[in-house]
Amino acid sequence: MSQPVRTAPVQVSGDLYAEVRTFYAWQMRRVDNLDIDGFAATFTEDGVVVHSNGAKAEGREQMIEGMRRSLPRYRDIAPRHWFEHLLIEPVEGGEEGELNVSYYTLVALTDRAGGITFEPTFTVEDVLVRRDGRLLTKYREIHRDAPAEQ
Repeated sequence: MSQPVRTAPVQVSGDLYAEVRTFYAWQMRRVDNLDIDGFAATFTEDGVVVHSNGAKAEGREQMIEGMRRSLPRYRDIAPRHWFEHLLIEPVEGGEEGELNVSYYTLVALTDRAGGITFEPTFTVEDVLVRRDGRLLTKYREIHRDAPAEQ
């Protein structure tokens, strides 16, 4: 099933857009470097990730446990997560500074010989919050992209 495409009715400032992009650049560098604890620290303590297969990790400890189990998959592979087409919207009635962020992601995997493979593409829906002056992911839902049904 294809995912609905949302359009942002509210324009955010260039500074906020740059801050969100920079947040994701740091977050993904942590995961790409297999810095599991550092990646988990970019989520709130009670953060939630819902994977495209329905598996759910609630809280940093569950995230860390799941990522540690996945480490053998990345032996001799350099992953790179690419995010694009970000839609950033303030959440009405949410916490002050709370943001809904939707984006597309592509993951490239490079092996030791320089061969590259790609994962399927995904659409990701995040809720970001500001805690102690910095952005953190409170909720992430990952949807595997699929052709629209006709």
